[in-house]
Amino acid sequence: MEGGTQMNTIIIDGLSFALPLFIMAIGGIYCERSGITNLAIEGLQGFGAFTGALFAFCIAGKFPGNSPIPFYLAMVFAFLGGMLFSLIHALLCIKFKANQVISGVVINILAMALTEFLTKQINASIFGAASNKFVLGVSARITVPVLSEIPVLGAVFTNLYPFEIVIVVIAFIAWFVLYKTRFGLHLRACGDNPHAVDAAGIKVGKVRLIAVMASGAFSGLGGICFAYSISANFSSNIYSGYGYLAIAALIFGNWKIMPTLFACLFFGIARSTGYEIVKILGMPSTFQDLVMLLPYVLTLLMLVFFSKKNHSPRALGEIYDKGAR
Repeated sequence: MEGGTQMNTIIIDGLSFALPLFIMAIGGIYCERSGITNLAIEGLQGFGAFTGALFAFCIAGKFPGNSPIPFYLAMVFAFLGGMLFSLIHALLCIKFKANQVISGVVINILAMALTEFLTKQINASIFGAASNKFVLGVSARITVPVLSEIPVLGAVFTNLYPFEIVIVVIAFIAWFVLYKTRFGLHLRACGDNPHAVDAAGIKVGKVRLIAVMASGAFSGLGGICFAYSISANFSSNIYSGYGYLAIAALIFGNWKIMPTLFACLFFGIARSTGYEIVKILGMPSTFQDLVMLLPYVLTLLMLVFFSKKNHSPRALGEIYDKGAR
């Protein structure tokens, strides 16, 4: 019985980590399948989380303590905040044809410094508190009746964060748009042969702009989900490498949504299994810091064995010049 409980805990905690990572990775897939390298996912998720957390923090007193409304509004504003912040990456890479790798790194540094500064200033000037975080609390959880009673698989429907359901719905829509619509075809073609797309009368820059904005929106959504689950607040701790882990997942998934899902699930289950092992063996809490490194160690191992089999979009990272053929 105890073993079954531990397995359920591993699945529940693994999913709550894997799904926000997955939606961030989908954003990366959209961006990179359009031909724009996106190392800025870390910064986009952080700024999106900041925007959502700030809004939730400001309106928290207007609703009862157990009201889910601030949480859902925070998700909306994180979505929008990440989208708006991604315009910097789009402007640099599409309009000014800047180096896409450097642009992504700069945006990550800018987001970390800017959100840290703004959080301190807003807390000091508006709320009169010397703090570098917005305390949010942990989102309420729900359990799906009947389905949660299924052995083993029932854990998938037990103690769900509401954002997990939202992410699954958005991920399905994103999959449908990318693979079943004309726009998705144009987007994927921009990452392989932008000149052919341009010759067909389709504006490559416009398609890539939408793809970058989608990446920002999805990354911001993932960021606020982490803030409401793992950390229970917004602070600089939100920049824990999750964006880079999402990039690793989409690479292992060969820039395809479904294989990327399995990569994210692998990272999530590995992380939750590590935490459960620490508890079972009665190790000091300091060992949990080592467990946090587990997904990144696995990333290195998987890079060694699988990266040679992956094939990125042919025009990924190339600066598109309409006049060049």
